[in-house]
Amino acid sequence: MRPTAKFSLSFGLVTIPVAAYNATDAAASVSFVRIHTADGGRVRNQPVCSLEGTEVSPDEIGRGYRTDDDTIVPLTDDDLDALPLPTARTLTILAFVAGGDIDPLQIGKGYYLGADGPAAAKPYALLRDAMERHRRVGLGKIALHGRETLAMIRPVEDVLVMQVLLWPHQIRPMTGVLPDREVKVAAAEVRAAETLMDSFGGLSEEDVHDHYREALEEIVAAKLAHREPEFEAGEEPPAGRVMDLMAALQDSVRAAKRARGELDEAAEADGSGDGRPTGRTATRTAARKTASRKTAAAGKTTAAGRTAQRKPAKATAAGTGTGTGTGTAKAGSPAGKKTTAAARGSGAQKAAGTARKTAGTARKTAAAKRATGRGRKAG
Repeated sequence: MRPTAKFSLSFGLVTIPVAAYNATDAAASVSFVRIHTADGGRVRNQPVCSLEGTEVSPDEIGRGYRTDDDTIVPLTDDDLDALPLPTARTLTILAFVAGGDIDPLQIGKGYYLGADGPAAAKPYALLRDAMERHRRVGLGKIALHGRETLAMIRPVEDVLVMQVLLWPHQIRPMTGVLPDREVKVAAAEVRAAETLMDSFGGLSEEDVHDHYREALEEIVAAKLAHREPEFEAGEEPPAGRVMDLMAALQDSVRAAKRARGELDEAAEADGSGDGRPTGRTATRTAARKTASRKTAAAGKTTAAGRTAQRKPAKATAAGTGTGTGTGTAKAGSPAGKKTTAAARGSGAQKAAGTARKTAGTARKTAAAKRATGRGRKAG
């Protein structure tokens, strides 16, 4: 692996010559070329001079700086080397901070830093081990490819890694990204989301595999062989809007446990996987609740009927006693009490007689209807 740049890493009065190597491989990512859809020919980006209209070879291309009035000022490599920047050849660590203090939005391309020469081995290992034990990362500035940039130095296993950082002014503000209205989340929903997070577990080798690249290569191979591409049947991800957030969280927990084999069929049937009754248990519970509600309603209806039957009898007795005892005796005298008792007894007897007559009439009417029905059938 060839280094892309060489410079010195300054740590106080300690200077460490290092060589930077690309830590990422852009060629390994999926890339496409532009073609002419009519005939499949390649469409290339060709450098053309805007003044002459002719194609320019790579060795004739240089750098230029455009001013505010669109004037182009040519700059050579000697001009850039003459810049009075201490970062042109040295990365000076300015501060050591916790890694969590770095905004992930600022992190850019990564480089492996290797000790450049035998004399750099010991100070290289010293800085690496001290940063590892202190749990800190170094921040500094370095000029790479004609531009000065922020850089973060951190230990990764036995190697120092330099991560290019964007300047703070290169991070766009979040204006217009947040929801227009305030959203309130219940504490129970937060706990359910935390339970779902715990159920995920760690990443597996399958999770960090580039399935898209493999699928694309299969499509290309199928087109070359004039056949249909062959893909393994995979589980379709759920789609649609989430209407019940709590139910979606609980279902997600069960799905994650089922995928890892932590949820058996019995636990899934009775809902013990998430604390919510499902399956037969839920059916039996609902049936018991429905039966209890029906029994309670029937009891209330019966009691109401009995109360309604008792109220007319009391009213009749009260009305009879009042009408008989008015003007005859005082309510508080013995005679008044006897008269009232007699009136109540008389009223009760009259009410009982009326009920018996009504029942007898009903029986006679029913018997007459049955006789009439038998006569019709006989005819």
